[in-house]
Amino acid sequence: MSSSQPNQTGPTPPPLVRPVEIPGRGRALVASGPIKPGQVVLTDSPLLLYPSSLASLPSFCSRCFRVLPSQPLPCSSCHVALFCSVRCLSLSHPPLLCHALPSLLSVPSSSPDLLFLLSAYSLPSSSVLQLLTLHSYSNLPNELTQTLHSQLCSLIPPNLIPMNFNHETTASLLSKEKVNSFCLMNPRSGTNGDVEEMGVRAFGIYPSASLFNHDCLPNVCRFDYIDDPNRENNTEFTIRALHEIADGSEVCISYVRVRRGYRVRQRMLMEYYGFRCECDRCKIESQWKENQGDEEVGGDENGEEEMEEMEGENVEEGEEDVEGEMEMTEEEDDMDFPHQYFFLRYVCECGGTLAPLPPSHGGVPSDLMECNVCGTVKKDEFGSTGGA
Repeated sequence: MSSSQPNQTGPTPPPLVRPVEIPGRGRALVASGPIKPGQVVLTDSPLLLYPSSLASLPSFCSRCFRVLPSQPLPCSSCHVALFCSVRCLSLSHPPLLCHALPSLLSVPSSSPDLLFLLSAYSLPSSSVLQLLTLHSYSNLPNELTQTLHSQLCSLIPPNLIPMNFNHETTASLLSKEKVNSFCLMNPRSGTNGDVEEMGVRAFGIYPSASLFNHDCLPNVCRFDYIDDPNRENNTEFTIRALHEIADGSEVCISYVRVRRGYRVRQRMLMEYYGFRCECDRCKIESQWKENQGDEEVGGDENGEEEMEEMEGENVEEGEEDVEGEMEMTEEEDDMDFPHQYFFLRYVCECGGTLAPLPPSHGGVPSDLMECNVCGTVKKDEFGSTGGA
């Protein structure tokens, strides 16, 4: 996507969100004052970035994860990783991952978990400790964590073994990854709404953004501009408000694509995050006839493509498939689905989320809406942007 946000100068404004503890929801972020439509409520840089798979290495810079130029620069140590510029080459990539890459190429099915662990153990000890303070959840069996730790032991030479390297730390790191990692998606292209399916180029741990709780009708959404050539910090996230948010209200993103149907959302949230959603939207949709019954949340049907879409703490809009998307019947009229306005105003044709561009320096809300997936900018057809 290209950036549509103006350069900001002058003194740093006070934060628009503050962390709190909410009973039943744990750590959360709430508005520290009234938030206007399109305002950037948070900008966050990654504590850690790592490739989604070995297959992504020939296509993306191993430092900034931009699309590689026609003549990339190879890593002088592993000769596997490629970089887009002299600057990225000089900054390099995680040393333990660098050392292991030649060996990993002989096992092309190496899991993203292993790439994460090699990258995480490469962090300075203070950053590892910061990572370990994040929220935990993992449904990985102990046998798998033991296998991953054994693989690490075979890949890391004795002179490079990091501090606190043991099975317990490995298991703890994995429990942080599952609920705190965000996807950095492949570029999207297409015309006339024919948008190519997206894949994941890399994952990132964003400590502040990971504090956002989930809602199936979010009031903010995430924007990244990873391929913008004019951004030095191209891996930063910006979180923008969709509409007005009152002082003290909880500020939420969606962990899954908002067009997902009720049962699919519940299954994905339980499987990957360990909770059943009880938001207003879910309470309404649970009463629809097709959602009544004894189906068990947490099953694995239709799950083969979900890992590609799950961003760890925010899969948001990942891929273009329509399986499991919500379809309203004639019986679900405005009385049954009062949030229909949200989908008309804030959901792009590609499945992404639309948010207003940032307000002017005078505080006037923009009448232009930007999609956080395909990058489309279009005029707001609904006029003044208020609450959903």
